[in-house]
Amino acid sequence: LNLYFCKMKDITTIQDIQLLVNTFYESVRESEIGFFFEEIAQVNWEKHLPKMYIFWQALLFADVKFDGNPMGAHFPINEKMAMEKHHFDTWLSLWKSTVDQLFSGEIAESAKSRAENIASLMAYKMEMDTKLRKL
Repeated sequence: LNLYFCKMKDITTIQDIQLLVNTFYESVRESEIGFFFEEIAQVNWEKHLPKMYIFWQALLFADVKFDGNPMGAHFPINEKMAMEKHHFDTWLSLWKSTVDQLFSGEIAESAKSRAENIASLMAYKMEMDTKLRKL
């Protein structure tokens, strides 16, 4: 098989980001962390997905400004049910496999490394939040 014909494209458009985010959240909802979104946070997907498009567009293309507070949005969820490192590991694993399934290239690699940073920071902040509430 000639790999030239198999080469996937990089993430270059807002449509690519929408495909990535939509595919990712489909897998999240079916995974062991889906209950955080469906039951704990009771996510309104019609509102959440467009926010995520802008979030990733801002991170990967730097052509829009994201004015949300991702960290702040997670604290109320963490209060209801502790989000632990293994949950963020699952999130990261799903993100990376979704990126790899759909794209290949410099921006795709950036999407994965940025997600690694997000997952480790979120895991740390949620763990600290849980410990502080137990004091």
